[in-house]
Formats: sequence, C-alpha cells, structure tokens
Amino acid sequence: MKNMFMRYAIVIRSISFTLYYSIVALSIVLTGMGSRARSNWVIRTWAQGLLTIVNLNYKIFNPHQVTFEPGKNYIVMCNHTSVYDIPLSIMALNCTVRMLAKKELSYIPIFGYAMTKNEFLFIDRKNREQAIKDLKLAAEKMKSGVVLWIAPEGTRSRDGQLLPFKKGGFMLALETGATIVPLGIRGALNIIEPKTFKVKAGQSAEVYLGKPIDTKNYSFDQRQQLMDDVKAALQDAAGL
Repeated sequence: MKNMFMRYAIVIRSISFTLYYSIVALSIVLTGMGSRARSNWVIRTWAQGLLTIVNLNYKIFNPHQVTFEPGKNYIVMCNHTSVYDIPLSIMALNCTVRMLAKKELSYIPIFGYAMTKNEFLFIDRKNREQAIKDLKLAAEKMKSGVVLWIAPEGTRSRDGQLLPFKKGGFMLALETGATIVPLGIRGALNIIEPKTFKVKAGQSAEVYLGKPIDTKNYSFDQRQQLMDDVKAALQDAAGL
C-alpha cells in the first residue's frame, strides 16, 4: 500500500509540475517576452525537475565530443522506451532541441498548446499529405537553428529492443543534408512499466551520444544503407 501511494504521489507531482511549467512557457510567449533562450531555460528546468521527482541517477557520455555547430542541420535519433527519454535527451543535449512528436500530443490541454508555442513539432502519421507538410515545417525549423529530436521507431519499444525504423526522418535528413546524431538511452525502461503508472523511483540511466553520421555521404538511392548504419550506431549507443 505504501509503495502504491508513493507511485501515485510521483505521478501527481509530475503532472502538476508539467502543468506549471507549461503555463510558465505559455505566459512567456503570449506576453511577448518569449525567446528561444528563455524557452530553452524553461524546457531544461522542466526536464531536470521531472528527473528529480523520480530521483533518477543519470550519467551522460559523449565519447565522440559531439557538438552542434551553428548553420548546420542536425537530427538526433534516439531509441524510445520510456516517457523519460525526452527529459533525459534534453539534459544531454546542450542546444536548442525540439521534439518531433505524434500529432495526438498536441491535443493535450495546455501542455500541447505550450509545446506548439515553443516550437515543438508534430506529425500526423494517419494523414500522409499532412505528414509531408509537417516534415517541410520541420525542415524550416532546422534551418532556423533547431536541432530536431526524432524517435525513428515511431513509438515506444516495450522490451528495449529496437523496432523497425520509419522512413520519414531519414528522407528529411537526406533532403536537408542533415547530420544524424545517434542518442542511446540505457535504463529508462526500468523507470516506469509500459502502459501503467507504476513508477519506480531511484533508478539509474545512462545517455550515450553516438558518432555523428553525415547524410551528405549518402544518395537517396542509398537511404536503406543510411537506415542500416544509423541502426547499428544506435544499437551500439544504447548497448543493445
């Protein structure tokens, strides 16, 4: 009973914390005081707070000394096993990073609106024509200095193993000449059981930035080879 109470307390605190910072983020934008720097600060504060609530011990590893150079297009491709992948990724990346999320998240009251107003992007996976428009908008954001975060699997893995990759992100990378940065997260699957509210506090996680892959070295006809190379790099970064 005590463990159940603690789990629900964590969930309630996390939701309340997210609601609060969604309102903060919206207030900054809607009052005309918004800037990317301020949005970045709010987003990182929110991310760190969520990790603190679950008492997550995490470490970040950057063996290839990955940096994000101004004027270049970058797409971070991350394995996806948990809702905590997003805050972990935000803390690992010292840049203006925004998530390309499924359209359904934009419908969440306040939170979805705050994401939209702070340059998070959405893709309608059920409407191909709209999805193409969504990817074009993502390309424009990248040109303006946003580092795009994508889960190439398209959804969360339930067992930690990589699911088949969707092609959209790779087509976008090739069209924009982006550099793909594999981001492997280890241990996030243990924080919360899939499809439940069973949060386990006090877990450990590791985030590994893999070796960047320059898509300019690939043609459109080599897109499958690109996908295979990214998968191999992501498996290595994620310890799979």
